Amino acid sequence: MSAYKAHFRVWRGDVDGGDLKDFHVEVNEGEVVLDIVHRLQATQAPDLAVRWNCKAGKCGSCSAEINGRPRLLCMTRMSVFGRDETVTITPLRAFPVVRDLVTDVSFNYAKAREVPSFVPPADLKPGEYRMRQEDVGRSQEFRKCIECFLCQDTCHVVRDFEQNKEAFAGPRFLMRVAELDMHPLDAAADAGIDRKRGAQEDHGLGYCNITKCCTEVCPEQIKITDNALIPLKERAVDRKYDPLVWLGNKIRRREG
Repeated sequence: MSAYKAHFRVWRGDVDGGDLKDFHVEVNEGEVVLDIVHRLQATQAPDLAVRWNCKAGKCGSCSAEINGRPRLLCMTRMSVFGRDETVTITPLRAFPVVRDLVTDVSFNYAKAREVPSFVPPADLKPGEYRMRQEDVGRSQEFRKCIECFLCQDTCHVVRDFEQNKEAFAGPRFLMRVAELDMHPLDAAADAGIDRKRGAQEDHGLGYCNITKCCTEVCPEQIKITDNALIPLKERAVDRKYDPLVWLGNKIRRREG
């Protein structure tokens, strides 16, 4: 394929506001959108702000929205767009703009700190942990997350309702809660941590209505909804509404 000039619209601005600017940039065979952004910086807009690191789809840094869809700039090939198509690049909509394509994603790190970490079993020492391979595989899927926060950005609970952010952790961190809750060696209950109740009351699991938009944009093809959020919802409901669990809680409260 010969080189050609493509029409790009790139959002330029900062916290005080901005607008889309038009550019025509050369595209070569095999290039990804991040290549074009770098060429744009080198030839026309040296002050364009964009976050990136590995250019291999593993660091999650170059998250943005391309034609309205949350994507990684480094994993979106120019060949998916027609030569006459205008490619529009904007910052992640769910998070505050810092400048140009760079957003403030500190919300996600704050939510990460709210999730209680893995609690090792008290009767086992490091090196003595044993798990079934099927349990390892189930947890390993979620460990593939590169924290690009595309799932957080596309989740309409966060994206469309700023007021929900305080009560809702978002799919990435509900997935973390689900991973820990299904971990056979996690001794959170012995430490007084109820992960199912925490998912409901602290992390806003009830806000999720399982539209699967988070799964659709995940660059690691993690089945966030089917393998993490839906099973976590089922366990949380069982924990809250099972009559035997309810009776046990009543008895324990009376004994206390």
